[in-house]
Amino acid sequence: MAKLKLGGNLWHHRDFSRLWLSDTVSQFGNQFTQFALPVLAILSFNATPFELGILGALAFLSYPALGLFVGVWVDRFRRRPIMIICNFGRMAVLGSIPLAFLFHDLSLAQIFLVALLNGIFSVFFDVAYHAYLPVLIDRKDLIEGNQKLQISQAAAPIVGPGIAGVIYQIVGGAYTIAIDAIGYLTSAISLLSIGKSEEKKKGTENSPKPHFFKEMKEGINIVLGNPTLSHIAGSTATSNFGTNIVGAVLILFSLTLLKKSTILLGFVGVIGGVGFLIGVLLANKFTARLGVGLSLAVSIGSDFIGLATPLAQYGNAFFVFSAVTLTIGIIIPMYNINQVSLRQTITPDRLQGRMNATMRTIVWGTIPAGSFVGGILGGTIGLSNTIYLGYFIAGLAVFWILTGGVYKIKKMPKPCSNKVGS
Repeated sequence: MAKLKLGGNLWHHRDFSRLWLSDTVSQFGNQFTQFALPVLAILSFNATPFELGILGALAFLSYPALGLFVGVWVDRFRRRPIMIICNFGRMAVLGSIPLAFLFHDLSLAQIFLVALLNGIFSVFFDVAYHAYLPVLIDRKDLIEGNQKLQISQAAAPIVGPGIAGVIYQIVGGAYTIAIDAIGYLTSAISLLSIGKSEEKKKGTENSPKPHFFKEMKEGINIVLGNPTLSHIAGSTATSNFGTNIVGAVLILFSLTLLKKSTILLGFVGVIGGVGFLIGVLLANKFTARLGVGLSLAVSIGSDFIGLATPLAQYGNAFFVFSAVTLTIGIIIPMYNINQVSLRQTITPDRLQGRMNATMRTIVWGTIPAGSFVGGILGGTIGLSNTIYLGYFIAGLAVFWILTGGVYKIKKMPKPCSNKVGS
C-alpha cells in the first residue's frame, strides 16, 4: 500500500477540491438533521422507542428497496448531475420542516415523511458519489481521496453536534434543521462548479442492447462472486444491524440520563467527532503497520467496546458516553477508509455504480431492520438490554473478516478484470 502523505497530490486538484468542499458542507449540515430530527420527535411529540425505531427505519428504507435499481441508473448516466439533483431535492424536503413549523402545522407524520424522502434522495446521491470519485481522480490517488473525504466526515461531528445542541436550545429543532437545507444548496452549487466533463454513457455499434435486469445481475455478481467484496458486505451489514438496534434507543437512553440536556448530548457527539478525526489521521500508520486486512479486523471488532455504554446508568453518564464514543471514534475510520478504497480499487469503472449500489443494498439494508428491531426491543426488554444486545451483534461482524481470508490482505490488490465474478 502506497504511503499516504497528508499533503498529497489532491491539494492541487481543482475539481477534487470542489467535490471535497461540497461533501464538507453537506457533512456539516447533516449533523444538524441527525441531531435535531430524533430529538424533535422525542421532546416535541413524546416519541416512544417504537416510533423512534420506525423513524430510523424510514431514513434508510430506500437502500434495500431501491438500491439495486439505482445502481443500474448510475452506471447508465452521468453521475454528477444525479448528485446535483439529489442535493436540491434534499434541500427542499428538509426545508419543509421549518416551513411547517412556521405555520404551526408540523406533525410527527411529517417528520416520518421527511425521513423517508430524504433517504430516497440519499440513496441516489450516495451510489453516484462513490462511483464518481474514481472518475474524477486517478486510481493511485483513491486512498488519499478517501482519507481527505473522511477528514470532513470526522471534522463535522466535532463542530456539528455541539453547535446543533446549543442552537436547538435557543431556536428549537425545526430551525436547526433549516441549516442543513442551506448546506445542501451550497453543496449543489459547489458540484455545479466542477470543470471536468464526465463522459456521456453511450454504447458502440457492437454493444449489446441494454437490459435492465441483466445489468442489475451483473452488479450483484461482482459483489457476491468476489470473496473480498462479499465478506466486506457481510461484515458491514452485521455491524450496521447491531449498531442500529442500539441507535433506535440510544438517544432516548442518553437524554434520560443527561437530564434531557441537548447541550450535553451535543458535546458527547463532539467528543466522538474528535476521536473520529484522530482516527482518520492515524489510519494510514495503523494500516501500514498491520496491513489492510488486519486493520479491517481490528477496527470492525471495536464495536464490542460499545458494551460499556449501559454502565452510564450507574453514574458519571457524561463521562461513560464520552469515553465509549471517543474510543470507537478513534478506531473505526480504519475500517471505513480501507474497505471503501479496497472496493473501488478492485472494481472496474463500468461496474462502480452497480457495485456500490449492491453493497449499499446489503450493508445499509440492515439499517432499517436494526432500527425496527431496536424500537420493538426497547419497549419490551428495556433500553439498556437493547444496547447490550445490539453492540454484541455488531461486534460479531469481525468474524466475516477473520473467516473470509480478507485479514490476509497486506496491500491494496490490483484492479480486478471486467469479467463478472472475477
